[in-house]
Amino acid sequence: MSETADSNLVAHARRELELIGEDSDVIEWFIRVVREVVSYGHSGGSASICIPRLNQLLRYEPLGPLTDAPGEWEDRSEMSGRPWWQSIRDPRAMSHDGGRTYWLVTDSDISDEVRPVYVTTDTPAEGTA
Repeated sequence: MSETADSNLVAHARRELELIGEDSDVIEWFIRVVREVVSYGHSGGSASICIPRLNQLLRYEPLGPLTDAPGEWEDRSEMSGRPWWQSIRDPRAMSHDGGRTYWLVTDSDISDEVRPVYVTTDTPAEGTA
């Protein structure tokens, strides 16, 4: 796609990145990403759904609720010296009971005596997911 055929969003991204003095290689990387989003044909409505989801994925955040499925939790007990699991779907999520309850390390009131503040959803029965 030539620069003259770029969408308004691509032109906006390029202008803003140049205005903050971003490195030219970084600008071109961002432009490739923006062009890819534009190539899907997102309108204002679909982009408003796509962008938050993409943001969640890029932040290693889950798109749905965490479950208590054993495959979603990695045992970190050996590293911590006590029962401790970490979610493989959301690395911020920690548990002392294998993923039935958990807290996020980004929660503000974290201490050594953390009390779980979230409850996972039940693992769907085989063949019902």
